[in-house]
Amino acid sequence: MTPAKSSAQPERTWTTGTAPGSVPLLGHTVALWRRPLQFLASLPAHGDLVEVRLGPSRAYLACHPELVRHVLLNPRVFDKGGVFDKARQLLGNSLSVSRGEDHRTQRRMIQPAFHTPKIADYTAAVADDTRAAIGSWEPGRTLDISDTMHGLLMRVAARTLFSTGIDEATIDEARHCLRIVSHGIYKRTMAPLGIVEKLPTPSNRRYDRANARLRQIVDEMIRDRRRSGADHGDLLSTLLRAEHPETGEGLDDGEVLDQVVTFLVAGSETTASTLAFVFHLLGAHPEVEKRVHAEIDEVLEGRSPAFEDLPSLEYTRGVITESLRLYPPSWMAMRITAAETDLGGRAIPAGTMILYSAQALHHNPELFPEPERFDPERWLPDRAKDVPRGALLPFGAGSHKCIGDVLALTETALIVATIASRWRLRPVPGTTLRPEPKATLEPGPLPMVCEPR
Repeated sequence: MTPAKSSAQPERTWTTGTAPGSVPLLGHTVALWRRPLQFLASLPAHGDLVEVRLGPSRAYLACHPELVRHVLLNPRVFDKGGVFDKARQLLGNSLSVSRGEDHRTQRRMIQPAFHTPKIADYTAAVADDTRAAIGSWEPGRTLDISDTMHGLLMRVAARTLFSTGIDEATIDEARHCLRIVSHGIYKRTMAPLGIVEKLPTPSNRRYDRANARLRQIVDEMIRDRRRSGADHGDLLSTLLRAEHPETGEGLDDGEVLDQVVTFLVAGSETTASTLAFVFHLLGAHPEVEKRVHAEIDEVLEGRSPAFEDLPSLEYTRGVITESLRLYPPSWMAMRITAAETDLGGRAIPAGTMILYSAQALHHNPELFPEPERFDPERWLPDRAKDVPRGALLPFGAGSHKCIGDVLALTETALIVATIASRWRLRPVPGTTLRPEPKATLEPGPLPMVCEPR
């Protein structure tokens, strides 16, 4: 590793290095494809800024949290591109993929939809929805907690977005389409030449049909709401009433559609995976589960959890945070330099890919002692203050930070409290957790046995 002094970032001596194991012509592409989580977690040992070869191109992984913050807090220099352009096939020009002034305007228009009173309104029925979803569980029944949580969260997301007017069959169809399209986007991202998706293969035709049908479902909901003019207090109503802060103009139907599809993806895919990881970890750590149950019983006293209860569920929230540390939904992301710049003491040409990885940060022993150990007490106040700034990055940072982070954490805590107040979930003996790094980090099948408390 080579020390280098940088004036663009906080005053310190940075170390730069090169990832080992580069293969002629392919570089580190093989390692990223075959074992991405392990490869990324190994790189901080080689420097604060590590050069990675992607075929003939140089890319750089920012491994130190201050360098990652510098990248994320300077979007004019470190711009969205590459994989974000692929995601536009599903997400259009929504908040998650838009850039520059367009992104800033969208965020100002949409932000009121995620103020605390709105979040409390959206989540008022989450515990009820959860109880209804688990009403068919029986003692001794084995279920795939990953699939179960995806089904539940699709219903919660639909309720948050639409509140009324969408039936169970349509929710199931939208969920099926969403899974096909989400996985299809990941495959297209990993095939950057853009050739594979143009071939008339069965999987590509299935992807095209699913994408078209998903957007048709959402478009019909938007048109129905426009015609009725009713305000149901849900996220769709808020989007339809959003106004440009200067011109007073609203979002047209196409812009609302892009935002709704984005919120469906974020509100179901990522949160469902987080919940599956949480329940797996609780089942594998009975002593942690016992503390969660004791806290929930003390706070709730047998009633259903509500938004106002969440500040009191301190240890339960620590379990969720620790799960997000171990298994971050957004495990790797990227930016493209819009101009020549300096990062970690190295001159970076315009058009260079800059990678950053929550997986690498969260599993770095310099930031988190014993990083592979599940330790929810890391997040209790006396220890959380010692976590370096920017070391935890489950939702990004800066102006492009996930706008729905508080909503996602709120829903997650309410669902955990509701289920854990009634059930224990035990991993089926012999089950091995194998996280699947796709568009988001997924847990894969996780069979668990239901035990009533």
